[in-house]
Amino acid sequence: MKDLQSFGRPARILIIAGSDSSGGAGVQADIKTVTMFGGHAMTAITAITAQNSRGVHGVHPVPTQMVLDQIEACVSDIGVDAVKIGMIGSAETAQAVAEMLTGLGESISIVLDPVMVASSGSVLADEATIAAFGSLMDVATLVTPNLPELAALGGEDAILRHGTALLVKGGHAEGAEITDRLIAADGTETRWTDARIDTPHDHGTGCTLASAIAAGLGEGRALPDAIARARAFVRASLRAAPDFVADNGPMGQQAVKVEEL
Repeated sequence: MKDLQSFGRPARILIIAGSDSSGGAGVQADIKTVTMFGGHAMTAITAITAQNSRGVHGVHPVPTQMVLDQIEACVSDIGVDAVKIGMIGSAETAQAVAEMLTGLGESISIVLDPVMVASSGSVLADEATIAAFGSLMDVATLVTPNLPELAALGGEDAILRHGTALLVKGGHAEGAEITDRLIAADGTETRWTDARIDTPHDHGTGCTLASAIAAGLGEGRALPDAIARARAFVRASLRAAPDFVADNGPMGQQAVKVEEL
């Protein structure tokens, strides 16, 4: 694995995702997260949303070719150490992005957060787009579904058949504790269990987790280590939420000191 400190430069993280106008999720949460980890965040915007804590009020998908042009502009100039994929916009874009990322080579880690529904409950991926996630899973290093997303993608075996590792996020389960499970492509399993944090301000948890993992992988960290640090960052960000609104508010990524995790 790469040791980027020996090169004297930050990890270059390409974020392929939608924009959240409220700054709670999407590329805004991704950029904040990668920045707090000391990485260099680049973006390929797949959709523009009019969104806040109350819901998604409008979605404008970015044309597929423009998404590809953004990726090419970043990769051909700055370069990339890891990729994070969130809201993909359309089935056509999913297929085209998967084909383009295949050309990056196996040394580039790709984290796929299969975004389907916003935390407010608004739908962000139609059935055709969800069906096209298979092409992205074929190139992904890690897929990070929550429990409803896992069910929509056909369950653990269906995802693992794509040759990717799987992080099953347990936040949607009932109970005072949350268990996340990493299942490697070879079937090896690692578990993390923590007490549930009682807060209404969890907008952007999935985006933040996936970007934090990508930042770790881009630095050359092993997958379990990158996940453990990312989980700690999400938990600290939940505790640091600024409490702007009554419910579903943004997290406090900007208040977290990564070196103290």
